[in-house]
Amino acid sequence: MPRDAYRSSAGAPDLSDEAFQEQMLPHVSRTFALTIPQLPRGVRSAVTSAYLLCRIADTIEDEPALTPTQTYAYLQRFAAVVAGTEAPAPLAQEIEALLSKRTLPAERDLVHDMERVIRMTLHLNSLQRAAIQRCIELMCDGMHRFQRTASLRGLERMSDLDSYCYYVAGVVGEMLTELFCEHSPAIAPRRAALRELATSFAQGLQMTNILKDQWEDRSRGACWLPREVFSARGVELAELAPGGDERFAAGLTELVGVAHAHLRNAMSYALLIPPSETGIRRFCLWAIGLAVLTLQRINRNPRFTSGADVKVSHAAVALTCGCTNLAIRSNAVLSHLFDWAARGLPLAPPADVRRGSRAAAAAAQLLTPLVPYVREARDGRMAPALRTSDGSSVP
Repeated sequence: MPRDAYRSSAGAPDLSDEAFQEQMLPHVSRTFALTIPQLPRGVRSAVTSAYLLCRIADTIEDEPALTPTQTYAYLQRFAAVVAGTEAPAPLAQEIEALLSKRTLPAERDLVHDMERVIRMTLHLNSLQRAAIQRCIELMCDGMHRFQRTASLRGLERMSDLDSYCYYVAGVVGEMLTELFCEHSPAIAPRRAALRELATSFAQGLQMTNILKDQWEDRSRGACWLPREVFSARGVELAELAPGGDERFAAGLTELVGVAHAHLRNAMSYALLIPPSETGIRRFCLWAIGLAVLTLQRINRNPRFTSGADVKVSHAAVALTCGCTNLAIRSNAVLSHLFDWAARGLPLAPPADVRRGSRAAAAAAQLLTPLVPYVREARDGRMAPALRTSDGSSVP
């Protein structure tokens, strides 16, 4: 879409905030533009708002024109906006003025219209707002800890990768679990079991993206691969040439096995969702299916040099969604479909990788535990209501 047409439609005053969110989504995410509309209406708006807020945080974090000190300050102020203790419009104007040409037009517009997304969260209930607030608060703090030390040397240990994935994705998995449980009385009794798997589910998706996008990340001076996996094979990530060599390919294969194990945990999560909740099942299963197909492409071509080399085709996306839809109510058939799609992939022990993701979550829980947020929301002790630029609020 031409830049001018896109801008005028995104900022049109006659466009409702909900319509703005729905229109913005496909411009900032291919996958979530496919999966979020599958959710039932009662939870779809909350997830859309939450995702767009996460993208604003990503945009602030990724902006090269900001110093690390500025980035952290803006992330903390953005978390305050989400918490309702700072107005969104002045912050949006301040950040937008500093964005460089490397920021995509859609991301720039999302920052510009930050207030519209915040206004949508005003219509959510207190439990939904509590889950989103905690997610953004943890993400804005933890993500920056890793970004400020990012380098081509990679992360030191697998446990560091677990922690990084928790802050950029695991917190989202926890938030989604709360939103799903709040929405559905049929899901709520399974909250404990879903929480146990949520961070591993999210890490499976995030690790798949890390592996797929590793060369693009390197072009920006960052590497999220764990050094210990590659140094054991005599590979120095800081000196890595495009495509690597057979030793690098062996390390990558090991990480494919870890990501595959997380996706098996993700499948266990999805099958805990009652068959009657077909929309939430599709949301989970489509994302899992596309991630498995991506891992297959990486596994077949571990010396790829661009994410485009391992991108899943539109035909494969359509086939995955179609097969999932046909089997959506059958756990047995869905399990067979997953096994067929994942055939031949290396596999780490799923229980072991789940322990790693849970350990990372437990460490973060010491800083921002989940339960008090939920308790405060239920007791009506949340932060003051979010406010728009005119000072209005929703009780």
